[in-house]
Amino acid sequence: MRGARGPVHLGINGQSIPVLPNGAWIAWLPLPDDTVAQFLFAATAGPDSSRFVFTARIAPQFRPPAGRAAWIDTTSFTPAGSLALPLGEGIPLSVHAASNATVRLLLPWGSSVPLVPDSSPPALPGGLRAFTIDTAPRRLAPGEPGRRYVGWLPAAALCVDGRTACATLVVTVENDSATARWPLAVSLEDMAFPTVVVLDDDTARSGTTDSLTPGRAVPHGTYNWFFPTGTVAVESGRWSDQVRLALSRTAVAWVNAGDVVPLPTGTPPPGGVVSSVRLTSGPKSVTLRVPLPARLPYQVTERERSLTLRLYGGASDINWMQYGASGTTGTDPLVTRMSYAQPAADELTITLELARRVWGYRVRFDGRDLLLEVRRPPVVDPARPLRGRTIALDPGHPPLGARGPTGLWEPVATLAVALKAKTLLERSGASVLLTRTDTTAVELYPRTRFAELHDADILVSIHANALPDGINPFTNSGTSVYYFHPRSTRLARELDRALVAELGVRDLGIGRGDYALARPTWMPAALTEALFIMLPDQEAMLASEDGQWRYARGVVNGIENFLRERAREP
Repeated sequence: MRGARGPVHLGINGQSIPVLPNGAWIAWLPLPDDTVAQFLFAATAGPDSSRFVFTARIAPQFRPPAGRAAWIDTTSFTPAGSLALPLGEGIPLSVHAASNATVRLLLPWGSSVPLVPDSSPPALPGGLRAFTIDTAPRRLAPGEPGRRYVGWLPAAALCVDGRTACATLVVTVENDSATARWPLAVSLEDMAFPTVVVLDDDTARSGTTDSLTPGRAVPHGTYNWFFPTGTVAVESGRWSDQVRLALSRTAVAWVNAGDVVPLPTGTPPPGGVVSSVRLTSGPKSVTLRVPLPARLPYQVTERERSLTLRLYGGASDINWMQYGASGTTGTDPLVTRMSYAQPAADELTITLELARRVWGYRVRFDGRDLLLEVRRPPVVDPARPLRGRTIALDPGHPPLGARGPTGLWEPVATLAVALKAKTLLERSGASVLLTRTDTTAVELYPRTRFAELHDADILVSIHANALPDGINPFTNSGTSVYYFHPRSTRLARELDRALVAELGVRDLGIGRGDYALARPTWMPAALTEALFIMLPDQEAMLASEDGQWRYARGVVNGIENFLRERAREP
């Protein structure tokens, strides 16, 4: 109520909603079982009052048709779209339909596939946004009509005429039946003469990408592999906009179809012999050079004091491993031992055991050779751990960014916090780099690349949190910090402890998060979500000088405590 004098009292559908002196409020209200929701707002301030009705549209949900015993939820077909698989490979089917039904999928060549009731236990709450505690899983809820049916379809050409729905699902309950076309087309991958592809995430040559194609264990899943431009692999399947790569006989990875470029027909699959390897010492790092028969897919597994390089499609002929010379020691002191193994006929691993805990590494192709560069940990003064260190601070967003109830924009708040943290860090002797200094939009890759080019010792990305509809912000809010690589776990934990101590909000803890600003490999990195900008009281804290200084002190104390702990390492 603009111009109102005195405290404002707000009610929505009869529920009292607290209002801050600055007018900010947030409400958590139930939705009706309908496609339209109406909310009656009633506000009073002294003798003034205001009332109005807000109407919201709700996405429709499937409801079984009235009076029918047999029905099919046509929104539940899984999988749907276009699939390409080798002949005979199985396709798991799933659909929601009427209870106590006989369910069959009729195929265009006359045979059929039965679907049976799903006998697996109900799903536990999972696949949710990190740290939420009360959002129900999307599974058949108690009292929800029908049940889920599952089946197994051997891969064969389906809809070869270009249609996308050639198989018919038939659901029968007593004397009633329902039918629906399954929206699925299947083509066959010829693995006798496989399609060989090269990966390139910058086919438009924009120069704005990190030249890495992420690989996933499942379509659209979290990242498990990072394949540089030029990696060669065999295509073994497709599902709509996702391509499956056969990394080896037992390992597959899903990548975006837009990052896949087919090589000429007849190109042989990548693979061959990996010969002897060598370490080379440098002032800031030690580099392992691995000669390859082609730009094979690989994966690096990081442990506290070791790095393991897994090469797919490689067979070992490593008859010697050359340790790099360093000064008068004869070998580089960072790498204590190298070893290799052949866990499968077409998978080779090379492990570097380190004298110090991993600080960072990076991998790139040099011609056909693969270079694994291991960073030397910085020398940290335990009495003044920030002195001489280079810290990269990333004020989160734009583009995008959440807004609070009064309109505070996340990029404005995070930049204010980052500038104050920069001041505190510099007072302690650190050099500070900011990935942005105004509200000009900066994409994700230039931020991480900026930190790497300047050899930042640590990267911290500063954010303010929000939640989507359907998750109660009052029970799920608090401080959380994300990391991605094992070396950053301690950094995330120290940041979380320091932020909770400074801000006094609920501690949601740390979590491994698949965020671009937490994924750089050259330095420990973490992403902070210290306050929820969508909550009126926490938005007010983010907007205040005191709150911004408290957030900044939490970031600085967390970094300092992490460095002090690392300085104690022998």
